[in-house]
Amino acid sequence: MSQHPQLAIIGFGTMGQAISAGLVEASGYPAGRIHAATRHPHAARARAEALGLELTHDVDAAVRASEVVLLCVKPRELKGLLERLNATGALDHRPLVVSIAAGTTLAFLEAHTPAGTPLVRAMPNTPCAIRKGMTVLAAGQAVSEAQLAQARILFEPLGRVMDLDEKHMDAVTGLSASGPAFMFIILESLAEGGVQCGLPRAVALELAAQMTLGAASMVLETGKHPAALKDEVTTPAGCTIAGLLALEDGRIRSVVARGIERATQVAAGLG
Repeated sequence: MSQHPQLAIIGFGTMGQAISAGLVEASGYPAGRIHAATRHPHAARARAEALGLELTHDVDAAVRASEVVLLCVKPRELKGLLERLNATGALDHRPLVVSIAAGTTLAFLEAHTPAGTPLVRAMPNTPCAIRKGMTVLAAGQAVSEAQLAQARILFEPLGRVMDLDEKHMDAVTGLSASGPAFMFIILESLAEGGVQCGLPRAVALELAAQMTLGAASMVLETGKHPAALKDEVTTPAGCTIAGLLALEDGRIRSVVARGIERATQVAAGLG
């Protein structure tokens, strides 16, 4: 497979646009080798033109012309899409198929594509839109190392990429894909605390957001456990331990952990 294979991006919503932008703007992927297809091309026409992409509603033609097919449609739409592509023979050349549909298993994809089709299940998150994302890949049995590397190339311009066994993908969805929404709630709450203590709202929000970015970066860049980093901030009889005890009174650890658990359970049923 070439460095820049013909690529079909089926579904040009938030994630389809984010991936396209990352490929074209950050990694130099030739726009002329990307075939973006959506049922509503007029809604996304301006974004496609800004990236130099031709947007089409002819999904079958886009798939037939491509060596790699990236499925960026909602889980409930995936079965109908694959049945249509099978019926028209658009997948008969067995391209590498990468699906970002939450809760949709490799077994499901195998059952709805021609035998021997190389399949990869991917779970990105919304920070991919600003190239600070996290994407996890799970490869099917028919995927070669070269094809898995090609799948990584799609997401590496958008942030970090990790390979995991498929058994972890629902938990990945609950933690990594749903997680930004949880963090936005926490950020909002942190800012509200600052407002309660007299800070202007805009100032409180900027402080909370930059602090969160810095704290997360410390975990990734130092390799230290969050508990160790927490202890470095927490001096005896200081203000930090007082605040931490108030958070523990509200059972913050178990509430957040249970939120991830519940999101994972729902993710498992989306497919």
